[in-house]
Amino acid sequence: MTTTRIDQTFARLRAENRPALATFVMAGDPDAATFDAILAALPGAGADIVELGMPFSDPMADGVAVQLAGQRALAAGMTLEKTLAAVARFRERDDATPIVLMGYYNPIYAYGVDRFLAEAKQAGVDGLIVVDLPPEEDEELCLPALATGLSFIRLATPTTDDKRLPAVLANTSGFVYYVSMTGVTGAEISNRGAVGDAVRRIKAHTDLPVAVGFGIKTPEDAALIGRDADGVVVGSAIVTAIAKSLVDGKATQSTVSAVTTLVSGLAAGVKSAKG
Repeated sequence: MTTTRIDQTFARLRAENRPALATFVMAGDPDAATFDAILAALPGAGADIVELGMPFSDPMADGVAVQLAGQRALAAGMTLEKTLAAVARFRERDDATPIVLMGYYNPIYAYGVDRFLAEAKQAGVDGLIVVDLPPEEDEELCLPALATGLSFIRLATPTTDDKRLPAVLANTSGFVYYVSMTGVTGAEISNRGAVGDAVRRIKAHTDLPVAVGFGIKTPEDAALIGRDADGVVVGSAIVTAIAKSLVDGKATQSTVSAVTTLVSGLAAGVKSAKG
């Protein structure tokens, strides 16, 4: 693969001696117009990489906050086609910030793999995280995605031992996403020291950057995890901020600022991580 926006971002941040801040939002949450405004505002607030959730009715790895975000998006009429259109609109304003789509294989399969990959690349998507496709199924989506020029970012977890890790890393590109705990999104990290040990173990097997997600909610969390990781991923805290800003399930004047205020604080946290 040629150098991607993801590669360029991590290279720039290595030169700045700080980890990346990757922010997760659900595409279409709480409605299309507000989501577009949130997406447009994220880089200016300090997001280095943007992960967009693809709304799905049965998100088995998601905690309550992300599940509710997906339900709001689906109720507002969000689809995979509209998600790709939102990325294309974002690219009209921003050609530098990496966009990673995160979700499950079912909507992509229903959409059609070839159609999805072609349209994702054309829209300006940089990478995919598909949590329910193991390495044994790489021919389904991973290898076609790589051939299209999209990074395929794999998850490693506390249960990914040294025997399993080479299979996980085999066709991974962009970065490795280390899930800091077993379970679903939104839980608390119980042992931050173990996270650092795990990051170092993964980095002994790959030259790819390692980003850590799940359980990171505050600037202090971001700074602590960022001492060891190449990237810090925050999702549940952001979708919770969106939810708390709503009135009767609808966006308010404070919805976008609730996100940008939180992200600005998180960005300050990652910038202090290795200072």
